[in-house]
Amino acid sequence: MTLEHVVTESEGKTRIDKLMAMINPDQSRSQVQAWINEDLVTVNDQVVKANYKCQVGDVVRWTIPEVKPLAVEAENIPLDIVYEDPDLLVVNKPKGMVVHPSAGHQGGTLVNALLHHCNDLSGINGVERPGIVHRIDKDTSGLLVVAKNDKAHASLAEQLASKDIERKYEAVVHGVIDHDTGMIDAPIGRDPKDRQRMGIVENGKNAVTHFQVLKRFKDFTHIECQLETGRTHQIRVHMRYIGFPLVGDPKYGPRKTMDTKGQVLHAKVLGFTHPTTGEQLRFEAELPTYFQEVLSTIEKMY
Repeated sequence: MTLEHVVTESEGKTRIDKLMAMINPDQSRSQVQAWINEDLVTVNDQVVKANYKCQVGDVVRWTIPEVKPLAVEAENIPLDIVYEDPDLLVVNKPKGMVVHPSAGHQGGTLVNALLHHCNDLSGINGVERPGIVHRIDKDTSGLLVVAKNDKAHASLAEQLASKDIERKYEAVVHGVIDHDTGMIDAPIGRDPKDRQRMGIVENGKNAVTHFQVLKRFKDFTHIECQLETGRTHQIRVHMRYIGFPLVGDPKYGPRKTMDTKGQVLHAKVLGFTHPTTGEQLRFEAELPTYFQEVLSTIEKMY
């Protein structure tokens, strides 16, 4: 179904995503932003970004996509649930588990497990990613927050966008970092030479990572990273960019690296404001066995 709206004088200079949420009261701002990102919204027959400021007389057209029946099947897969209430849950995802189904991973994902555990999950991200507010890579372990309803999802998404969610990771990298702390501010986008990888590109999305050295070894460094932004493969790309790729990373690491079944990266800390109560919540997941074994192996090398 395609709808049309002409911007009035009182609506002039309003961001398109805010205007769309106003004229579609049954939809959250996160949902209309998804429509905009999927090019379902045009202004004067031109695709625009979510921050476009409307002008008086602009003709806004949008297509409401058909709601597809949920095609992802629930699977009885054990979950390490750190916290749960009627609005959300926090899960400690194991290394090797994909977050949501895709062409190459139809089953065995976190979403499959969540559908078995929960009767309700938010629908903002569609049938393949119900409840998923943010992701971590398949071979990254650690904490994720999952929304059970659209209100909670919209609040958490807004906190992510405004950089109000605390996310700290621990990683082991090749090389010895000689300074105790640092910040990497470099835009990330698709690598023009390899579309399967991300890279530092001039027209990429803003990406900022802070890091702190926890322990130095002869040829490796154990670090903590704190994200300001959440770009695809951000820590992996940024650490490679400054010359300290993650141990075990098959995509961004050196050819000769430890056989760890993927990058040694753990989402250890997650903090946010509860969407309903306003309470400040903060969770911490201990380093998993695989991570501790890598540290132990490196320690015994010398």
